Amino acid sequence: MRIDCLLAGVGGQGTVLASKIIAQTAISNQCFARTSETIGMAQRGGCVVSHVRIGDQNCSPAIPIGMADLIIGFEPAEALRNIGFLKSDGQLLVNINPIIPVTSSLGGSSYQAADMIDYLQSTRRQAVFVDGQKLCAAAGTAKVLNVIMLGVAIKQQLLPFSREEVLTTITENLPAKFLELNRKALEIGYNFQQYV
Repeated sequence: MRIDCLLAGVGGQGTVLASKIIAQTAISNQCFARTSETIGMAQRGGCVVSHVRIGDQNCSPAIPIGMADLIIGFEPAEALRNIGFLKSDGQLLVNINPIIPVTSSLGGSSYQAADMIDYLQSTRRQAVFVDGQKLCAAAGTAKVLNVIMLGVAIKQQLLPFSREEVLTTITENLPAKFLELNRKALEIGYNFQQYV
């Protein structure tokens, strides 16, 4: 198994936890995995980018430009900002719901999420778009978007793991009080039907 996966979102969306779940699931499957994060003022809603590299012990922790097999975008602008990392035949999974940066709100500048999504759709044939807000509403909280997106990635065969393998990782690594909620989130993502 060899896969380079980049996860991009903003602070508070669980990007780093999702990358750790992917890496730990790979390790549990006897595969080498390493992660690396770039966090820009994440606690204030800044960008968060996590690199997960599975299967190659002789690689750097960061995925080179144009080498990612998969980008999971928790927010449209962050997916677009990192699109240069994706291989020409790479796959894309994006939450369509924007988180408008404070700088746009204060400065009065526009934030055209629909245009970003249209661009991503027009340039990527292998793309899955998710209404994360709707799916999180079914879970009862926006805090499980990360696990919902992992469920979608598994069902769409974007990640080389089974639902049971990821659920085992979640069960072994998350606090007991959050397990039922995250089990539900994984199921919601796994049962997702393509948005567009």
